[in-house]
Amino acid sequence: MAGSIRQPIDLQALEKYIEKHVPEIKIPIEIKQFGFGQSNPTYQLLAANGQKYVIRKKPPGKLVSKTAHQKREEMWHDAIRTLAKLHRVNISEAGLTSFGKPAGFYDRQIKTFGTISEAQASTVDIETKEPVGQIPHIEEILLFFRDKKSQPKDRGTLVHGDYKIDNLVFHKTEPKVIGILEYVFLLHIKNHSSSYIKKPELTPPPPQLGMSTIGHPLSDIINILSPYSVQYEKKFDSLPQFQEDHLPGLPSQSDLISWYRETAGWDPEPDLPWGVAFGFFRNTCIYQGIAARWAVRQASSAKAEVHAKARWPMGNLCWKFVGLAKERKGVREKAKL
Repeated sequence: MAGSIRQPIDLQALEKYIEKHVPEIKIPIEIKQFGFGQSNPTYQLLAANGQKYVIRKKPPGKLVSKTAHQKREEMWHDAIRTLAKLHRVNISEAGLTSFGKPAGFYDRQIKTFGTISEAQASTVDIETKEPVGQIPHIEEILLFFRDKKSQPKDRGTLVHGDYKIDNLVFHKTEPKVIGILEYVFLLHIKNHSSSYIKKPELTPPPPQLGMSTIGHPLSDIINILSPYSVQYEKKFDSLPQFQEDHLPGLPSQSDLISWYRETAGWDPEPDLPWGVAFGFFRNTCIYQGIAARWAVRQASSAKAEVHAKARWPMGNLCWKFVGLAKERKGVREKAKL
């Protein structure tokens, strides 16, 4: 529970910083310090509009540990290595042949999201009577994704569906992954030093209950690399800490790809532009879906209208990466000549 401040913080300097760099937090602010925690002082910020935030700062004096940066890199290394191990699970031996279709993952995804997007676009706002509208460049985008010559080589592995750091369980004292969280299953790592992943002891529920399935491993790679994919516009969930050399111990995207390649046995790097473009297409459809629910006033989130408007810049980002993927494809074809 937040209460009196024990570790002083310069309120005036903090407000100046917030006003310049985080204008979404409305000043003046009130500060209280949380009573729990033994390391970094943690504070509750109450903004002028009533919104609450949490910030942490370095403790005063010389830091005891010098290994935090190294552990951060090791944790990311193990997260990527664990993903590669997941993708190397023998589906037949694990008894998961009925968990999904072994081929055609992206073809199904393209068809599904194309159909969903068309339906969402025709949804009419109950007040303005205006339709939600098409995603920018939707016809050209779908034409590109459906082109077999541009698609990545078809692969079928066990995929998580939402693989990211906060869906992993790490060891209490070591930078090692000990579990992967998913709605329908939890895979345990038996021996981190080997490439063995223990089979689930329980028969998994039907795949429609969660996001895990048999699909293209590129989809998981794109998901965990998403903070590296683009410098987001400021209004748009900016993640500047993922710029190279910004945060000590945070590996570069090329490091992550290299680590994955070493364990998985294949190189996803040539397919990244295509995968990133499709990831933005998928997210654009999700934002368009929020817009459709908002149009009929079925969206429950207080920020639904804001997220609905994000479909336009997200769609333009998708189109941008389609262009980059086309350029990469052209370069690769020239290299073969």
